[in-house]
Amino acid sequence: MGSKALCLALCCVLFASHIYIPIPGNIEERWKVMALDAIFKTCTFMGMCFEYIGIMTYEDFISMIFRLDYTQPLSDENVTVTDTAFTDIPVRVYLPKRKSETPRRAVIYIHGGAYCFGSFKQTAFDFLNRWTANKLDAVVVGVDYRLAPQHRFPAQFEDGIAAVKFFLQDKILTKYGVDPTRICISGDSSGGRLAAAVTQQVQNDLEIKHKIKVQALLYPHLQVIDSYLPSHRENENGVVLTRDIAIKLVSLYITEDKTFPQALKRNQHMPLESRPLFKFVNWSTLLPKKYRKDYVYTEPILGRTSYSLPALMDIRMSPLLANDSQLQNLPSTFILTCQHDILRDDGLMYVSRLQNAGVQVTHEHIEDGFHGALSFMASPLYLHLGLRIRDMYISWLDKNL
Repeated sequence: MGSKALCLALCCVLFASHIYIPIPGNIEERWKVMALDAIFKTCTFMGMCFEYIGIMTYEDFISMIFRLDYTQPLSDENVTVTDTAFTDIPVRVYLPKRKSETPRRAVIYIHGGAYCFGSFKQTAFDFLNRWTANKLDAVVVGVDYRLAPQHRFPAQFEDGIAAVKFFLQDKILTKYGVDPTRICISGDSSGGRLAAAVTQQVQNDLEIKHKIKVQALLYPHLQVIDSYLPSHRENENGVVLTRDIAIKLVSLYITEDKTFPQALKRNQHMPLESRPLFKFVNWSTLLPKKYRKDYVYTEPILGRTSYSLPALMDIRMSPLLANDSQLQNLPSTFILTCQHDILRDDGLMYVSRLQNAGVQVTHEHIEDGFHGALSFMASPLYLHLGLRIRDMYISWLDKNL
């Protein structure tokens, strides 16, 4: 009995040492974050083990956990909540109950989840969209898109643009009582990339009558060209999201080619013909000096791969690749970045690109922030950080939309 207990204890110690990563010293509610990080890394460890022994894939296991958090479209005293579809794209619509003498503003929200997970049904996103509708007296639409790896790029973009174009029709705006001059597209993480790409498409498409007034991008993922930015190196073993997991999930989103994740990890995944595009994501010129630190910029090694993936050079995949003339048409933009986030530099570079193109940008940088904090806004998994991000986002929308 004593030897079995000793073996169990040793296994626990080895497991704990495997998942434990020191939490940055400036993070608020440190012990709660440590617990949440341990839960996430434990789930990742279990998912990887299940995949290795052939029980189920990692993404299927994590998706199963995500689905446990799905909510029903329950109305409350302030907001009527309805699940419906815009051209076969599932959406959840939040309509304020109080009467309005004038058409309302509207927010279209595209959820994060690394392209493979999530839904507007998740507790945190339902809470955020319900809160937005109530606080701003706005019509809010949460959009669900097809998920990878069953559906790869550009399926997610196609679903996002289809839902937005449907909503922007005069008859639909009239149905929901929306002012066509006061519409926002928002998103976080992978949803931030989809929001950015969809906004670029809407603003530059002459056939779309109504345009977007503002966009809000919360710790967005905006490029796949350079996988070795300073933020990737500093946060390789970051809170909640690590570099290895990000690479695995982005790879599932792009291709089934088994050689791609390792090429992406080595920053050797781009073809030779992509060289002219690197000026759009050159962090040595686009990042403020304080984030470049002492890192030395080296261009990724090109032409080392045998696959052909046009998606890697597509602005729908990497909105940072849009040229200045495309960016000049974009609306006033809110970008939020977190210091302890591998995606930090994507947002910082987009701030620079947009400002250089003459777009009005509000940038909020959270020194004690980390990726995915918006997922922690509802009991029991709530953090003050998630509520702070929510309040920054809502305050900006209230003033600018």
